[in-house]
Amino acid sequence: MEAMAFVTEERKLTQETTYPNTYIFDLFGGVDLLVEILMRPTVSIRGQKLKISDEMSKDCLSILYNTCVCTEGVTKRLAEKNDFVIFLFTLMTSKKTFLQTATLIEDILGVKKEMIRLDEVPNLSSLVSNFDQQQLANFCRILAVTISEMDTGNDDKHTLLAKNAQQKKSLSLGPSAAEINQAALLSIPGFVERLCKLATRKVSESTGTTTFLQELEEWYTWLDNALVLDALMRVANEESEHNQASVVFPLPGASEENGLPHTSTRTQLPHSMKIMHEIMYKLEVLYVLCVLLMGRQRNQVHRMIAEFKLIPGLNNLFDKLIWRKHSASALVLHGHNQNCDCSPDITLKIQFLRLLQSFSDHHENKYLLLNNQELNELSAISLKANIPEVEAVLNTDRSLVCDGKRGLLTRLLQVMKKEPAESSFRFWQARAVESFLRGTTSYADQMFLLKRGLLEHILYCIVDSECKSRDVLQSYFDLLGELMKFNVDAFKRFNKYINTDAKFQVFLKQINSSLVDSNMLVRCVTLSLDRFENQVDMKVAEVLSECRLLAYIAQVPTQMSFLFRLINIIHVQTLTQENVSCLNTSLVILMLARRKERLPLYLRLLQRMEHSKKYPGFLLNNFHNLLRFWQQHYLHKDKDSTCLENSSCISFSYWKETVSILLNPDRQSPSALVSYIEEPYMDIDRDFTDE
Repeated sequence: MEAMAFVTEERKLTQETTYPNTYIFDLFGGVDLLVEILMRPTVSIRGQKLKISDEMSKDCLSILYNTCVCTEGVTKRLAEKNDFVIFLFTLMTSKKTFLQTATLIEDILGVKKEMIRLDEVPNLSSLVSNFDQQQLANFCRILAVTISEMDTGNDDKHTLLAKNAQQKKSLSLGPSAAEINQAALLSIPGFVERLCKLATRKVSESTGTTTFLQELEEWYTWLDNALVLDALMRVANEESEHNQASVVFPLPGASEENGLPHTSTRTQLPHSMKIMHEIMYKLEVLYVLCVLLMGRQRNQVHRMIAEFKLIPGLNNLFDKLIWRKHSASALVLHGHNQNCDCSPDITLKIQFLRLLQSFSDHHENKYLLLNNQELNELSAISLKANIPEVEAVLNTDRSLVCDGKRGLLTRLLQVMKKEPAESSFRFWQARAVESFLRGTTSYADQMFLLKRGLLEHILYCIVDSECKSRDVLQSYFDLLGELMKFNVDAFKRFNKYINTDAKFQVFLKQINSSLVDSNMLVRCVTLSLDRFENQVDMKVAEVLSECRLLAYIAQVPTQMSFLFRLINIIHVQTLTQENVSCLNTSLVILMLARRKERLPLYLRLLQRMEHSKKYPGFLLNNFHNLLRFWQQHYLHKDKDSTCLENSSCISFSYWKETVSILLNPDRQSPSALVSYIEEPYMDIDRDFTDE
């Protein structure tokens, strides 16, 4: 009763006076006694050894959980008992104690300072293999904690300096607990296949032989807050009344003995609750698959996910479950609304989009997001443009692609264009589509999306709706850059849409409002301009003469303005994965200047801009430190260097040479930074790791 009160009332400061029973129970050793009872396999009564029944174990677990809920510090104490935490996993072999055990483990792992290692769990493979699908879905809630890298919450950890230091430390320590746990799961036969089946099963397939009471009890253990249970009861009762079938919903733990009518046990949960049940399962399953896709065994996971047809399965669920329309009584949490990120419906959509982003990012399996007809369309685009077909398209196994009239990517584009301006999905939708374009630029991929009106949609959001969200703006600018890069047709479409000076000024205002957000677009346009200027083609010449954006970027004062601000807004100590792109964009501008033998001119102009701002040496010293860090960061990371090369079509050796030329210590070199920093203002040997 105290636990129920705890989750339905506001928490009070003095918990021991509010919940005296659990407090006193713990004070006099009740918690430690329960742990002892659970871990002792038998009890002695009058000299006879009796095995503890599942019912007693279940009661012990429930009391432990309720005490954890009501009394501060109990969960942390249990988390420190590593042998007890590992032991709890063994209690999940019994269906009767599974849910209570899983709920308690989840709470304990949420406060545990050190991550447990799944390879220490006795017979892990057998345990997981014997779970039914419902149990496996519940188990994914625990796995979500055990396979994700622990985050201390320290902002410094997110800087590249701190990440590099952490990576060096990790190399000496070996694989992390999360990586070990991922490997342990992937070694279990059929594990990924079962996750894929769970993720793609339809609601109609999820109805098993469970009784009404069993399903309702499972609901209760899934929901940490009784208010959510109340909301579910309301939804269910509304549906029951609509169907003119009265259903009595018991409190968790109720049975026929304590007053539940016999007819209720035969009543199935209403369909709306079954849908929400399935949504909450899929949330956890998709999260686990997403983490595995980003782990060390990415290629292995990718291969299995493709083989077990996760993508076609999700495509078939898209309209009816993943992007279903909200009903009037859609489940929402108390004090929230349907558009709140806490809603299971919303969270499922975001998790789905994150999975698509991880699946498509720099991997040839991204073409599984299309159906056969759409793959043929890609081939036709290449044929018409008289360019070779993309090898990954030719190598795609047609038996594993989406079926139906539309593939998953096309479905995503359709809902993306209908999304309200204030929707929180815009960011994730743009990221998922952008990941499809990332890597080596593909003209066919770009044209496939251009034909479906994506460029016009993005420009409408940036210019006409004057989007204010920085996250959404950044994702749209990044997507626009990938969509337009080196593509003459895209620039023609851009000029057709941005057809007045007023519109162009609004577009520039959005770009200049935050270069951290828009610099990837600036980089893509700069690279495209350089390529177009070196092509002899009437179509290209026409675009160069007419496109406002290309004409704007072509001006040296514009490039210098961007260059100055890009260098000025970042420092080694504040570099993150998000803003390091500003450093690389500034390097792209200087590399292209070097190609045209204009690097000394650009450095001289930067020096003049420094003096005009009354800060001689400040910018160039900062840039020198940034480039030193760049060498440390990129010369030891294969993936990042490959990404730079693929996205810019500039060989990584040219990147390295340009950085080395800029860092040349010879003050007589016209292309060295030190040549433009006056002696009194020189500050280039600072050890940035000490700051």
